[in-house]
Amino acid sequence: MADLRVNVAGVEFQNPLIAASGTFGFGHEYNEFYPLSALGGISCKGITIKERPGNPPPRVTETPGGMLNAVGLQNPGVDHFIEHDLPWLSHQGTKIIANVAGNAPEDYCATVEKLNDTCVDMVELNISCPNVKVGGMAYGVKAEAAGEVVRMVRAACKKPLMVKLSPQAENIPEMCKAVEAAGADAISLTNTFQACAIDLEKRKPVFNNIFAGLSGPAVRPIALRMVWQAVGAVNIPVVGLGGIATGRDALEFIMAGATAVQVGAANFANPRAMETIADEVAQWMDTHGVKTLEEIRGCARNAE
Repeated sequence: MADLRVNVAGVEFQNPLIAASGTFGFGHEYNEFYPLSALGGISCKGITIKERPGNPPPRVTETPGGMLNAVGLQNPGVDHFIEHDLPWLSHQGTKIIANVAGNAPEDYCATVEKLNDTCVDMVELNISCPNVKVGGMAYGVKAEAAGEVVRMVRAACKKPLMVKLSPQAENIPEMCKAVEAAGADAISLTNTFQACAIDLEKRKPVFNNIFAGLSGPAVRPIALRMVWQAVGAVNIPVVGLGGIATGRDALEFIMAGATAVQVGAANFANPRAMETIADEVAQWMDTHGVKTLEEIRGCARNAE
C-alpha cells in the first residue's frame, strides 16, 4: 500500500495534499463533505493583523479553463482566528498552516508574533496576492524587496516559515534564492496570475480593481514550469500549486521536484476534489509499484 507521507521543513504531512489558502476558508464548510483528517493540511484563508472587509463585488467570474477572483483578503483578523477558528481546527486531525498577509513588513511581523505560541504548524507568508492595492504582491515582484520582508519576518517567526511566491516575479529562480537566503524554510508557488475580464454589456472591466487573479487548469503548465525552476534554484522544499485538479496533475508536480502540492480552484468545482486526488495518487503508486513519493520526487529531472 502506498505511503503518501511527506515532510516539509520538519512538519510531517500524512499525504501531500494541502488546501490552498483562499479556497478553503478555515475548513468548516468542507468538513460537511468529508473529514479534514483526509488531507495533509490546510493553508487557512489569508489573515491580517486587523479584520479586513475585502473588495466590493463583483469578486468572481468564470473563464475558459479557470476562474478570476478579486476577493481581496477578506478575513476576521488574527485575534479572531486564534480565539474562534484555531481551537476547532486543532481537533480536525490535519496540519494547520496560517497564511499571513499585510500592508507592510511590520504588519506581517506583528501577525506572526501573535501566532508564535499557538498550535499552528507552519506560517505561509503571502507576498503574492494580486488583489490588494497595498502590500501583497508589492513584495513579490523584485527579489531584493522579497528578501527584505522575509528577513524581517524570519526574525519574528518561531514557526517553520514557507513563503508564497507570485508568478509575476521578475525572475523566478532569483526570487527563490533571495527568500531562501533570507531564511525561508520552504517555498510555495504559484499564487494566481494577474488577469482581466471585460463586461461587454456594461463596456467596462468586470472588477473594480480592473485586474484579478486567474487560477484553474489554464495556469497549470505555466505553474509547473515555475515549480521546475524553483526546485532547480534552491535547497529547501518547494510546494507546488496552480491548476491541480487530478491525481495525475499532482504527480506531475512531484515528478518535477515538488515536495507537496496545494489544491485551490478545483475545490470550488468539486468540494471533494482533494479527497479524490489523494486516492488517485495512491492508486497510481500502487499500480506502478511505487511505495513512497520519495521514489519519484524529481524523477523527471533526470532527463536534464
